Amino acid sequence: MAATKTVFFCQNCGAQSQKWIGKCPSCGEWNTYVEEVIMKENKPVAWRRHDRAKRETKPQKISDIEPSKQSRLITPDEELNRVLGGGIVPGSVILLGGEPGFGKSTLLLQLSLLLKDYIVLYVSGEESEQQTKMRAERLQQVNDQCYLLTETNTESIFHNITAIDPDVLIIDSIQTMQTPSIDATAGSISQVRECTSEFLQYAKESNVPVFLIGHITKEGALAGPKVLEHMVDTVLQLEGDRHYTYRILRTLKNRYGSASELGIYELTVDGMRQVKNPSELLITQRDEQVSGIAIASMMEGIRPMLIETQALVTPFVYGTPQRSSTGFDPRRLNMLLAVLEKRCGFHFGVKDVFFNIAGGLRVEDPAIDLAVVAALISSFEDAPIAAGICFSGEVGLSGEIRAVTRIEQRISEADKLGFQKIFVSKYNQKGLDLSKYKIEVKWMGKVEELIQVLI
Repeated sequence: MAATKTVFFCQNCGAQSQKWIGKCPSCGEWNTYVEEVIMKENKPVAWRRHDRAKRETKPQKISDIEPSKQSRLITPDEELNRVLGGGIVPGSVILLGGEPGFGKSTLLLQLSLLLKDYIVLYVSGEESEQQTKMRAERLQQVNDQCYLLTETNTESIFHNITAIDPDVLIIDSIQTMQTPSIDATAGSISQVRECTSEFLQYAKESNVPVFLIGHITKEGALAGPKVLEHMVDTVLQLEGDRHYTYRILRTLKNRYGSASELGIYELTVDGMRQVKNPSELLITQRDEQVSGIAIASMMEGIRPMLIETQALVTPFVYGTPQRSSTGFDPRRLNMLLAVLEKRCGFHFGVKDVFFNIAGGLRVEDPAIDLAVVAALISSFEDAPIAAGICFSGEVGLSGEIRAVTRIEQRISEADKLGFQKIFVSKYNQKGLDLSKYKIEVKWMGKVEELIQVLI
C-alpha cells in the first residue's frame, strides 16, 4: 500500500506547508491554506512504448550536442504562428489562459479542424461530445484527422493516446484533469501540478506539442500554482473587452521566440477570424473632424500598427478633478498632464480629464506619448487635428520629444495607410532614408513646437 500524506496548500500562490498556518509566508494572504490528501503510486506510464529503452543520462559537452533538425509545425493561423515565434515547436507545452467566454476553446478547436494534414486529439473535460460537435459545426470546418475524447482521467487519456498516436494534443482544460495517483479533487493545487507534469513529460519524450487551456482567477491570474507557468514552454493570454468583438492573443512567456508578440482576432458567429490589418479596424472612420482625437503609430513586438487615442477635457463641477484612463497607464497620463502644465502653461488642474484607447486595446508603448499630448491639447483648446496626421514619439519630463525604436517601420505603416504627415522626434533622423516614403515627416524636439503647429 502506498503511504498516504496530508499537505496544506495556499490556494492563492500554491505554496506548500506541512501544517496549517494563518498567513502565507510566500504571498502574505490570510486563511488561504487548505488540506489536501496526496497518495503517490508508482504506476507505469501508459503512453510509453515498450520498445523504447530508458536512456541513461550523463553529462555531455555542449559542443558535442547535435542540434535538432526538426522544423516547426506551421499552422494555417498566421496570427497564432506569429505569437508562437513562427509556428508550433514539436514537444513544446503551450498554456492558453483567458476570461470565460473569450474564445479559448473556440480558438483551439478551430486550430484542430484546420490542421488537416496532422492527427489531432482534442480532449474535452468540460463539454460532452454533442456540445463540442455543435461548436465544430458552427465553425464550418471538417477534418477527418481530428479525434474528440471527453475524459478527465489522465490514465485513460494516455491509453487513448497510445491507440491514436496523435501529432498534436489539446487539453480543455487542465483544471478539469485528474490523475489517479493523487487523492485530491480536480482543480486543486496538487492535481493541476501533477497533471501538468504528466503532460509535460509526455510532450518531451514523444516530441508531440501539447496545448493546455487554463482558467484564471477573479484577479486575472492563471488559476493553480505559480509553478504552472514555470513548467510550460509558452504562456498565451487571450484578452479583450466583452463589449467589443476583438480578441488579443498576447505572449506572456515564450522559450522559442519573442515574448512581446500579439495576434488580433475578431470573434464572430463562425469562429475566430484573423485580423491581418488591425490599423484599419482600430481607427474610426468619421465624416467630420472632432477635437481630442489623435492617431499614434505604435509597435507591439515587431508588429507596427496605428491606433486612435481619444481625450476629453472638461471643467470640473465639484470636488477633486477626475482623471480616468482606459487602455493607457493612468500614472503616465498624470505625468504627461504635469509636463503640459509645468512646461507649456496648460491649467489641467482645474479640468476633468478622460482618456481612452479606441477598440479596447491596452497599450504600453511609450511612443504614443506624443499622440496622447496632441489629443489632450486638441481637447483642451477644442481644436480638431487635421485628417491624415499621426504621431510617434516619447515625451520626457523636461518636455523634450525623445527618439523611439523601429522608426522606419512606424513611418512605413503610416505611409501604407495613406497618411500625409507624421510627427516624430528629431533625434530619430540619424541613418533614416525618407526617399522611399510618400508621407511627409515633421521633426520636432520639444512639446512647445507641437503646440505651435496644433493651435
